Order: sequence, then structure tokens, then C-alpha cells
Amino acid sequence: MTHVAPPVRVLIVDDSVFNRRSIAGILGTSPAIEVVGRAADGEEALRLVSALKPDAITLDLEMPRMDGFTFLRILMTRTPTPVIVVSSYSQKENVFKALELGALDFVAKPDRFTDPELEAIREELVKKVLLARTMRMPSPRAAPPPIESTRRAVPSAGGARPAPERVVAIASSTGGPSALIEVFSRLPSGYPHGVVIAQHMPDKFTRTFAERLDRRSALAVSEAQDQDILYAGTAFVCPGRHCMDLENAPRSRYRVRVGPAAESDRYVPSADRLLRTAALSAGSRAVGVVLTGMGDDGVAGARAIMEAGGIVLAESESTAVVYGMPGAAVRAGVVSYVMPLGEIAAYLARL
Repeated sequence: MTHVAPPVRVLIVDDSVFNRRSIAGILGTSPAIEVVGRAADGEEALRLVSALKPDAITLDLEMPRMDGFTFLRILMTRTPTPVIVVSSYSQKENVFKALELGALDFVAKPDRFTDPELEAIREELVKKVLLARTMRMPSPRAAPPPIESTRRAVPSAGGARPAPERVVAIASSTGGPSALIEVFSRLPSGYPHGVVIAQHMPDKFTRTFAERLDRRSALAVSEAQDQDILYAGTAFVCPGRHCMDLENAPRSRYRVRVGPAAESDRYVPSADRLLRTAALSAGSRAVGVVLTGMGDDGVAGARAIMEAGGIVLAESESTAVVYGMPGAAVRAGVVSYVMPLGEIAAYLARL
């Protein structure tokens, strides 16, 4: 007899009647999802969470009476529940604040649900809500304070900017933004290595995310542009809807190449492509890191780094929000060490 899993029970929280109806319509297209309640603000949502005990929550952040941030703080203290933020492009900075407060992921919605992008959003929202049942709820962490006074040791104009001793290439997806902020907040001033990141994220959010990482880190972090040079103590985030390669540059430096995805790229940004080109250019000085995320992006790239004599770290199941990407790398046997997120951060800081 085949066991059929019960549907994922979802609470929709949004102050707009139209948005609540639209999100319910999107989720209703999946027989594996059941919308069990709708709330117009955080206060009503907390009451419904207590009464309905949903498996997942979709959350708007800008609401009257009790906004999404206050709701998240209380929810994660009382009844930790997987939360998917449904946010407009205009709320980019707020999305990352919500992720630091314990939200697991977000879906970028157009300003109007009649937008042609709706079909892609429908697929993404359904997929992430269905995944909520298998997500590991992390403990909410206080965001590290912005780093201003002690930040980077970059020489003044005319001074030689040092080449990185190693290249750290990081792959991440669902749960990645919060994990990356924790890692970057631990990297010390004067870090002798360069870092490149392939984080699966919509294109209009990657620059804001890079700016947030920059404020939380002693490294100089920015969204990559084609032909950028990777120096020691710098980090580049691959822009959304693009892929990033690493290539050798004069004086033992590295250059990033940013361009459209190729037909062979299964994910965009492609972690496989970034890690593979890191292996080709840095060889044994390449360090691959596979963090939380859905799917298996990064496995082929991790294999290339291992074959080049480099090191590959994978986040352990004990801390990964979604064990898809690191788990696939571990099962493929292309990992040097499996570590909880805190140990990965400490390892990279000591590297």
C-alpha cells in the first residue's frame, strides 16, 4: 500500500486582500498544498499559528499593527515555523533583515500579480513551500554589527594591492544568505585570500545582498562586474541571471568574467562553473565550500577542485537549512571535510 503524505498546510500573511487571494490561488494549483488560513497582520497571524499549527507560512513584511519583522521575532521564540517571505523588488534590504530574523527563504514577486513573470513565481513559490517540510529550522542569530572602523587593509592609491594566497569559491542556495553572513562576519581584517560566491538569487537582489555582506564583514564585498580583479581581502558575489568564471591575470592575480548563462548551465548563477574555473586557475590553491541549498549544484565543481589538489568543505546536515547541495557533494565523495557552519567559518578564518 502506497503511503501518501498529507498536504503541506500553509498560512498566508499579507495585509492586501488581493495578494492573499492571489497567493492562495497560486498555492491551490498544487494538490500537495492546503491553505489553512489567511491573516492581514502579524497579530492575527500569531493567533492563527497557535490555533492552526501550519507547516509553513508565506509572509509579507510591510503590514499595519504588527509588521513582518515583529511577527518573525515572536514566532521564532514561541513556535519556530518555516517562513517564506513574499516580497516585492522594492523591499530588497528588508528581505535580508527577515532572513537574519529566521525566515528560511524568499520569493520575489512583481509589483502586480498580473505581471508576465507570474508563472515563474508560481513555480518557485510552490517549490519552496513544498520544501518547507524538509527544511531544518536554524536558531535565530543576532546580526553581526556593521564593520566600519576596523575594516579592510587595502593599500592607498599607488600602493601594491596584494594577490590572494588562495581562492575561496563558495556555492550556496536556500538558506545561503544567512549562512554567508555568519561566515563573512568571522573573517578577519587583513584576510590574505580572495572569495568568490555563487548564491542562487534573483538578479535584482544580488547587489543589495553584496552590500549587506560588505557591511557585516572586514572584507571588501561587491557584486561582480566583468573583468574585476580579485585581490586579497576582497570578495565578489555573482550577479543574478549571470554566471561567473575565474581566470588567471598578470602578477599572480585572478580576474572574474561575468556573462550570460550557457545552455550547459543547469543553474544560474552556476556554482559548478565557478568552482570548476577556480580549480583551473588556482589549482591546489583553490578552496571550495558547499553550503546549504536545494539540488546538486557544486558537485562537478567540487570534483574539479579535488582533482586539482585543492580542498573542499561541505556544510554538515546538523546546520544546513537544506542538505541538498552539501549532501550531494558528500555522497559523490568530492569533499575533504564535512563541518557545521560555525566550524567552516572558523576554518576559513584560520586558513
